Amino acid sequence: RHRLRICNTYPSKAAFAVTLSKTKISKAPLEYKSCEEYEPPVKTGDRLEFHVGTTMAGSFVISDLPQHDAMLVLVLYRQSPSSTAVAFESHIFANLVNAQIAVIDAYKGRQQAELRIQDGSTAKTSRSEALQFDNVVAVNPGFYEVVAEDLSGNMLARQELVALNRESYLVLRVGMELVGTENEEFPQELLVFPRSDPKVLLEGA
Repeated sequence: RHRLRICNTYPSKAAFAVTLSKTKISKAPLEYKSCEEYEPPVKTGDRLEFHVGTTMAGSFVISDLPQHDAMLVLVLYRQSPSSTAVAFESHIFANLVNAQIAVIDAYKGRQQAELRIQDGSTAKTSRSEALQFDNVVAVNPGFYEVVAEDLSGNMLARQELVALNRESYLVLRVGMELVGTENEEFPQELLVFPRSDPKVLLEGA
């Protein structure tokens, strides 16, 4: 069984309708900073298309899928601040017991950032570990915080992350600096998906 998770990190007020091999699979258009999961039967060679109204904004062809259960992640982002072209980042999560976190940088701008994952504020320990972009890490179940800092150590953004076994998480740096004729700036933020229910973690303790 293959699950499909799509995240929209393209800075725009426009939302994308999603079709798979000409069949619409999105119940509602996918807005900026949102992710959705779909369970359509997908196979190698299938084509995903992304539409804004009646205009096709971009497409992605599924080139390879594992034989075993897995999750295909597709992230829409803006190619560059000076271009409106849609680009894609893809990742396949294996079906593991441990929680997995994929870290993706979809931010478009000059500001650099470093990410860390650390124990939540209520934890008895104070562990902290650097997160590398375009990388996947496995973590134990628990309450965490993901922090983005500039190169001087000043905090830029922070999000909570509740990690559960057998779940796959995305940590995305999103946003875009104001450039050229853009009339709206999209601030640098962190997006965590999915947002697991902390009650599940407490009940399993």
